[in-house]
Amino acid sequence: MHKLPFLRCLSVSLLTAACLAGAPAYAADKPQVALVMKSLANEFFLTMENGAKDYQKEHAAEFDLISNGIKDESDTAAQIRIVEQMINSKVDALVIAPADSKALVSVLKKATDAGIKVVNIDNQLDATVLKGKGLEVPFVGPDNRAGARKVGEYLASRLTKGDEVGIIEGVPTTTNARQRTAGFQDAMGSAGMKVVSVQSGNWEIDKGNAVATAMLNEYPDLKALLAGNDSMALGAVSAVRAAGKTGKVQVVGYDNIKAIAPMLKDGRVLATADQYAARQAVFGIEEALRRVKGEKTESGGNVQTPVDLVTQAAQ
Repeated sequence: MHKLPFLRCLSVSLLTAACLAGAPAYAADKPQVALVMKSLANEFFLTMENGAKDYQKEHAAEFDLISNGIKDESDTAAQIRIVEQMINSKVDALVIAPADSKALVSVLKKATDAGIKVVNIDNQLDATVLKGKGLEVPFVGPDNRAGARKVGEYLASRLTKGDEVGIIEGVPTTTNARQRTAGFQDAMGSAGMKVVSVQSGNWEIDKGNAVATAMLNEYPDLKALLAGNDSMALGAVSAVRAAGKTGKVQVVGYDNIKAIAPMLKDGRVLATADQYAARQAVFGIEEALRRVKGEKTESGGNVQTPVDLVTQAAQ
C-alpha cells in the first residue's frame, strides 16, 4: 500500500439523481462514477459528499458523478439496493464506503462481473470474504488502528496508570470499528490503563449516549470514554454532563467533524482524529478513473490516506 502525500483541499460535484429515474443526464463519452456512502445523517459523510461535489465541478469534462447514501449507519439492505441500482444504471465505476465489511461483498461481486470498476473507501471490506468470492477490490483509506492509537496515547498521557476506561465501538461488523477499538486497546494496554467495557454505539449519537450512560452508572470510577467516531463522542459528552462528571471523565473521538470543534476548544472532548473525509472520496474517485482508463496502479490500487491527531491546541 502506498501513501499519498498530504494534498491541497480537493473535492467533487454531485449531479442530480435524475439518472436513477432513467433521465439522460450524462454525456456518452464521459465515464459515470457512483459514490455510495454510509449515513448522510453523519456529518463525516456529508463532508465526503461535498468533497466529491467540488472535485467533479473542477473536472466536469472528465467524468459525471452520482452520489448516494443511506439513512442510518447499519442499514446494509438499503445500501445493497443502491449498489443494485447502480448496476442497473450501468455506471462505469463505483466508489463505496460499505456499511458492513462482509454483507456488501456479494453485490459488489455482481458489480465487477457486470464490468464496473469497484473501489473501497473508508471501511475496508473483509479480506477473507473477498478471497472466498475470488474478488480483489482496492482499498483507499487510512490506517484506522494507527489513528485510534494516536488518540489513545494522547488520552493516556492525561491519565494515571491503572485508571478505568470504556470504549464505545462502532458497528462491530465493520472493519474500521474493530481497527479503531484495537488501536484504543493498544494505547490503553501500553499505558497500563484498565479497559472495563467495550460496547457498540452503532456510530450514532443516541446509541453512544445510551452506552456511555450505562458505563458511567456501572463503573463509577471510570476516568475516560473512547468513542470510535465523533457522533458517539457527542453522545458521550451529553452522558458525562448528565452524570455531573464534566471535567472528571475525559472523552475522545475520531473523525474531526465540525460539531466537535467547540468541544475540543472548551475541553469537553480531549482529542479526535482527522481522516480528511473530503479527500478520501477524491482519492477513491481518482483510483476508479484510473481503472476505467485501464491505467496500471501501484500496490494493486491500495492507497493509505492521512490520519492525524487533533487536540485543543489545534483549535
